[in-house]
Amino acid sequence: MNGQGGDGPRDIPEIKIPQINVGLLRRGIVVLLVVVAALTSFYTIGPEETGLVLQFGKYVRATDPGLHFKMPFGVERVMKVPIQRQLKEEFGFRTVRAGVQSQYSTRPYADESNILTGDLNAAMVEWVVQYRVVDPYRYLFRVRNVNDTFRDMSEAVMRQVVGDRTVNEILTIGRAEAALQVQVDLQVLCDQYETGIKVEQVVLQDVNPPDPVKPSFNEVNEAQQEKSRLINQAQSEYNKVVPRARGEAQQTIQEAEGYRMERVNHARGDSARFVALFDAYRRAPEVTRKRIYLETMSQVLPNIKNKVIVDGDLSSVLPLLNLGGTKGGDR
Repeated sequence: MNGQGGDGPRDIPEIKIPQINVGLLRRGIVVLLVVVAALTSFYTIGPEETGLVLQFGKYVRATDPGLHFKMPFGVERVMKVPIQRQLKEEFGFRTVRAGVQSQYSTRPYADESNILTGDLNAAMVEWVVQYRVVDPYRYLFRVRNVNDTFRDMSEAVMRQVVGDRTVNEILTIGRAEAALQVQVDLQVLCDQYETGIKVEQVVLQDVNPPDPVKPSFNEVNEAQQEKSRLINQAQSEYNKVVPRARGEAQQTIQEAEGYRMERVNHARGDSARFVALFDAYRRAPEVTRKRIYLETMSQVLPNIKNKVIVDGDLSSVLPLLNLGGTKGGDR
């Protein structure tokens, strides 16, 4: 075929490849490397943090707060740990929004707070563990998933401590003691596991009986409170009556003792007076006799209303005295 009547060969257009400026490309790569190196060479540690520098994944040094330099391009990387900040873990609830009126969520975390007590009762215990990181190296590298491990240890210790006590102790007088015991035992576990954590406080946020038994528990609690009120009322009455009776008895005893001392001293005085008079009488009988007579008369005469004093030599006093006791001229 000679190709008559058909299309002839087409001309293929020439494609022009633009010339690449190698020098400009090199400068761009250099600038990009410089920017990346600058961005990956400097880092800042906050005032409440410490930095742990890893070189190819191996710990090499720790850095204090401030601006620092490290090897770029991922050769060294920094892990920041808050060591001056107090951290907390919540159990049985979570804080949804903190503020003047904080909001909490408890329903999804009922399994954490449902704990069996020593007297085989159930209690809903919500607590908070406040802690601080004191050893960043141990905190990051000695325990895998240190936060989950710390939560598991806290829950295990709380269940053990609550399981050693009755439900009444946990709900009333034993709360502070249980919280302190949890803090001590949890710190022992943290030291054994080398977590680098210091437990600063354990707070029992809320302790209640489970919802199904709460009405019955409230009735028992009210009965116990009524019992305590009556006991306190009886004790108060006892404290009023018994000390008063003891005071009156002591007063009576003291009065009797005073009366006894008075009678004894009076009898001893009379006895001494009689002995003194007897001695005086033996030395001068006549004088003593007259003295006794005069003293006796001085005590007797003031008690007599009508007194008649006559001469001892008078032979008869009838004509002179009206002894009939007549009044108004009657004889």
